Amino acid sequence: MTTNPIEFIREVRAEVAKVTWPTRRETMITTSMVFIFVVIAALFFLVADRIIGFIVKQVLGI
Repeated sequence: MTTNPIEFIREVRAEVAKVTWPTRRETMITTSMVFIFVVIAALFFLVADRIIGFIVKQVLGI
């Protein structure tokens, strides 16, 4: 079923009006949390890689 372009635009505007947009403060807090978790994950994988590399070197005698 095809929709007339004007009707489509009306429906899009109605749906966009229903969206709850975050405040600037909520966006900044969420962005900060993402950066913090990225750093934590990077450190975890760095340590895990070093430990696994050390174990592999010990097992292979390199």
